[in-house]
Amino acid sequence: MNSVKESIPHRDPFLFVDRILALEGQKIRTEKIFPPTTDFYGGHYPGNPITPGVILCETVFQTAAILILKLFPLLEMQTPVLARIEDARFKSIVKPNELLKIEAELNEKIGKFFMMSGTISKEDHSIALKTKFALALVGPRSL
Repeated sequence: MNSVKESIPHRDPFLFVDRILALEGQKIRTEKIFPPTTDFYGGHYPGNPITPGVILCETVFQTAAILILKLFPLLEMQTPVLARIEDARFKSIVKPNELLKIEAELNEKIGKFFMMSGTISKEDHSIALKTKFALALVGPRSL
């Protein structure tokens, strides 16, 4: 399976997927660990660092972008962008060094829009985030 950097245009410091675990049908699984040295922890509840919800959402969106570009390789020169967040529910706090399992699923494609759902679970199998959203492909992407 291709590496994350071969799959989406995101790069450090705004790349939030470490590894692609599986691609099965309309679903993908990835993983991520945010080390305690990650920049946002210094200011997001200093002394009790918590991963920001917006970063967790972006982690799911990047996982979904990988899925879309793998399912539709002819569109690879387009850029996946967030078009809508329909629902985001935060179920538990994510701390530094927690192993996160991310899942994204394509529910429906309407023109250039991809209706998606996603989940982040932690190593103890508790759910950290559930969300529904839409991505769109715009382009072409410059190299």
